[in-house]
Formats: sequence, structure tokens, C-alpha cells
Amino acid sequence: MKIKQGSTWRDVPEGGHVLEPGTSAEYETGSWRSQRPKFDPSICIQCMSCWLFCPDMSIKLDADGKVAGVDYRFCKGCGLCARVCPANPKKGGAHALTMEVETEGGKR
Repeated sequence: MKIKQGSTWRDVPEGGHVLEPGTSAEYETGSWRSQRPKFDPSICIQCMSCWLFCPDMSIKLDADGKVAGVDYRFCKGCGLCARVCPANPKKGGAHALTMEVETEGGKR
């Protein structure tokens, strides 16, 4: 909602009311994390736990509904995906998602 120049407090609507629909897709929030999940598709067993537990819906799925990676534009680096990622016994107990330190500028 836009408030016109010269408006008084009486012109501002009461708080707590949603006046216009919005979307969090407009706000990329991944730039301030200190860690980032690293995804290795060769280890992933497609259990979907990471997708289920991610609070930001940052786990990307491909057209077949399989985990395809992480959308770093929205990932905040909380690490939940890596914590719930099960070990793959066929890959020596490795995990498909692990956390690594974020570098400056978000590039790794």
C-alpha cells in the first residue's frame, strides 16, 4: 500500500490487516548466511527429508520430483537439511548434504 505525501495518521490503515497480497519470492534472503549446504547428487538417496524440513523451501526439485540442489537465493544456511540428511551406506556413510563455510560474496 502506498501512502500519499501529506497524509496524516488518520489516513494510515489499522495495523494487522493484510491490504495487498504479497509473496516472499520477491525477497531474496540468502545473502547473509555464514554457512551453506553443499549438495552431492551422487550420494543422495532421494529420501526427501531435506525438502520436508527446509523452512525456506530452498531445496530445488527437478521435473521428476527428485532433489536437484539448493536455491541459494533463499537459503539462510540454518543447516537443517544437512542435519536430517541420512548417511548413504553404499557410499561409505557419506551424506548428500553437508555444511561448508560461506565465502564472501556467496561464491564457492
